Amino acid sequence: MNPFKFGTIVEGDFFTDRVAETAQLTQKLNSENHIVLISPRRYGKSSLVQRVLSQTNRPILQLDLQYVLSVDDFAAQLLRTIFKRFPMEKVRHAMSHFRVIPMISSNPVTGAMEVSFQPTANSSVLLEDAMALVDKVTSPDNRLIIVLDEFQEVTKIKKGFDKQLRSLMQHQKNLNYILLGSQESMMEAIFEKKTSPFYHFGQMIRLPKIPYEDFLTYITERLPNKSTQVAEEILGFSACHPYYTQQLSSQVWEMMKYQKINDDVVRKAVDALVSMHDLDYERLWQNLNRTDRFTLKQLVLNRQPLQNRNQATSTSYSSLLRMIKSGLIVRSIHYEVEDPFFRQWISQNILQ
Repeated sequence: MNPFKFGTIVEGDFFTDRVAETAQLTQKLNSENHIVLISPRRYGKSSLVQRVLSQTNRPILQLDLQYVLSVDDFAAQLLRTIFKRFPMEKVRHAMSHFRVIPMISSNPVTGAMEVSFQPTANSSVLLEDAMALVDKVTSPDNRLIIVLDEFQEVTKIKKGFDKQLRSLMQHQKNLNYILLGSQESMMEAIFEKKTSPFYHFGQMIRLPKIPYEDFLTYITERLPNKSTQVAEEILGFSACHPYYTQQLSSQVWEMMKYQKINDDVVRKAVDALVSMHDLDYERLWQNLNRTDRFTLKQLVLNRQPLQNRNQATSTSYSSLLRMIKSGLIVRSIHYEVEDPFFRQWISQNILQ
């Protein structure tokens, strides 16, 4: 079996390193504090959280805010997760305080539970009732953990929703919130801006790339020929990005294992993956405006756009912010193209 996994939650032997972060999150969950976890997309936030949660017997509720359409939908999705996690007898008794009774149905094909409300129901009342139910199902002896992914979306659901949600959360006890976000600037504004309702709500943790030496050992031990040189070439291309390192390692492993390719295998694997996504990258490039294309070209050429005399600093800065928000660019020590295979595609197709 291919020992490298990407694109889904990574568990068990596929999980790489994160020893310090696992210990840190576990420690925080054993306190009364909440956790704010920030990193670019595909750095492994969800896999890390799932690993930590798998080591606890506490009840867990999880929502992804990028799939929440409205305040009513948030309340409905929260109730659905509660109904799935706790016995209906307990929940039914705890719902005696509800001012608006939800309609609950089951999909006969998938078995999924659906929750909805009358169209005329007051959104604030629905949210208050759902959040009050959270208090009813948690307890000091069996403290609840609530995971809200892509939390920066809280500001987009409805104006004032973040303020209302925070006012309800501040009175809750016997639980921990884990709030995940992939847009650093938005998450910083939510949790570090003094005028924000969530100012200093929880312990902020930034998830970095996996350390080079740890990743090197992990890859080397799993390659068919256990070649340190091949592992170094993989990391040299991926720059230790968790997702793309796993993706490239997986391709290298398959080419070595089944195609018996050993010479220049990393370059051949890179070429294969770039070719595989050629149409996607071309479509992505065509949808970019000229300013963003210029910015990406500068980054691929290892030039920092803010120092380029051919484009106004304000224009470059706006372009960088726009592409950071869309996930095309990340910033660690400096700005860089998030996807190394897209970077390679630009180098081969645009700069040649």
